[in-house]
Amino acid sequence: MSFIDWIVLAVTLLIIIGYGLYKSRTTKNLDGYFLSNRSMPWYLILLSIMGTQASAITFLSAPGQAYTDGMRFVQYYFGLPLAMVVLCITFVPVFHRLKIYTAYEYLEERFDLKTRTLTSFLFLLQRGLSTGISIYAPSIILSSLLGWNIYWTNIFMGGLLIIYTVTGGAKAVAYTQQLQLIIIFAGMFLAAYMVVHLLPEGVGFIDALKVSGKLGKLNVITTGNTEKGFNWSDRYNIWSGLIGGFFLALSYFGTDQSQVGRYLTAKNVSESKTGLLMNGIVKVPMQFLILLIGALIFTFYQFNQAPIFFNQAQVNKLAASPKKDTLRFMEQQYNLLSAKKKELSATFVQEEKHGSASAATINELRNVNAESEKIRTGLKDVLKKEVGGDTSDTNYIFIRFVVDYLPKGLVGLLIAVIFLASWGSIAAALNSLASSTVVDIHKKFINTSCTEFMDYSISRYYSLGWGIFCIVIAQFANNMGSLIEAVNVLGSLFYGVILGIFLVAFYCKSVKGNAVFASALIVELAIILLFWKCNIGFLWLNLIGALGVVVIALIIHATFNLLKLSKQ
Repeated sequence: MSFIDWIVLAVTLLIIIGYGLYKSRTTKNLDGYFLSNRSMPWYLILLSIMGTQASAITFLSAPGQAYTDGMRFVQYYFGLPLAMVVLCITFVPVFHRLKIYTAYEYLEERFDLKTRTLTSFLFLLQRGLSTGISIYAPSIILSSLLGWNIYWTNIFMGGLLIIYTVTGGAKAVAYTQQLQLIIIFAGMFLAAYMVVHLLPEGVGFIDALKVSGKLGKLNVITTGNTEKGFNWSDRYNIWSGLIGGFFLALSYFGTDQSQVGRYLTAKNVSESKTGLLMNGIVKVPMQFLILLIGALIFTFYQFNQAPIFFNQAQVNKLAASPKKDTLRFMEQQYNLLSAKKKELSATFVQEEKHGSASAATINELRNVNAESEKIRTGLKDVLKKEVGGDTSDTNYIFIRFVVDYLPKGLVGLLIAVIFLASWGSIAAALNSLASSTVVDIHKKFINTSCTEFMDYSISRYYSLGWGIFCIVIAQFANNMGSLIEAVNVLGSLFYGVILGIFLVAFYCKSVKGNAVFASALIVELAIILLFWKCNIGFLWLNLIGALGVVVIALIIHATFNLLKLSKQ
């Protein structure tokens, strides 16, 4: 990066930190530290919810996801708007009426302490692991740009985030996310504009969409059907998105403290509902546009030389290995194909301007892209055998384009965007981890008679402890492929079961704590075995987990009742 880029990056981050800390002056108790004294308006709730969702992974990995697999990932969000409606009708009024700090407090009142503790533990486990992966995402950037060791970079990034979160609490998170999202959206808009602006003369936005569409990158709607019937292992299709995505969104926004804590900061129920409903309206178009940037970058590289592998650090290692001649030969073949892609893409655009492109041109362009991808796959195999480390470059595609092609100053701004997204989501996650630990564990099992100031002090220590835990997890986040997929897969292992517990609490009034506790343990083990042994799309795990807990809890409850009757 240039000196100007470093200045833009540093100034942007310092402004955000200063603004957040200035606005974070709050009452030194749990209400102030975790819930901003329940004083936030709906638009800050909306921005806070979106900021918590939109991590560095979203802006770093999503364009790469579209580049490699097309835009079908957007179907993952199709169930979200309906989930927001259900939450506003069912979950939100209950949580506000009870004046709770965490969603899991309700479960003790409805069932018992062990069910509350189990649910809180499942949340803490999955959110702690996911946050560790989220810390790894911005570390990739610094490591790639500066050549730093990834492990020390994780410690550096995690340390900054711990200071930021421990100091400010929920109010710093909410107000900072307000400014963060403005800068983030401006930066992503500029990135999209620059992709199109940098295309060859005579090739416009519509032309770019036609190229990416013919090459399968605008696959927004897919059915999952094949000649052999429905493909249950297909991760992203209209049905897994609407059904599995609905249950995932219902659990994430209704039972995950990192999100529940966002709308519990609202002034009243109406403000919470408005923030959630607006999120349901805005989220799908937002994700569509982020993925569209990846599809446009794919088109850009049809007209420009693309790296054979987007993680340059890995390529440099291979170039210094005994397989350097293999790398050189592959690069030569890949460059020849890139030149052919440029020629065919130009022909395609010209033919489209004069009517429609010929089938021969389209097929040849597809074949050349397929050959290029074969070479990339072969290189990944060589990298895996020879140098190890991360052999997926999905997470590096967007940042490589930014660094290689965007003008000075804008590079620094885009990297700041990714850092800001990371800080907003991770700070909210650490805040929620600390709140659940204090309220659901510490005040129940360690010290039941804390004063308000003791609560506030211990909360900051738990924020620190979880920050350290997440840094440790980040050290093992290598070789996970697309980070945006990894986080969602991890969440789906737990979200269905957590949601199932809440569904029993709301809708199965006769079922007691022992039945739902046993059901949750059985189904959680079954979900892990199903994921391990069966090749099933991860979104379906949310549906299976939620309904599994409900059905088995009802069976156990009925069995208990029959046993009681038989003894009478």
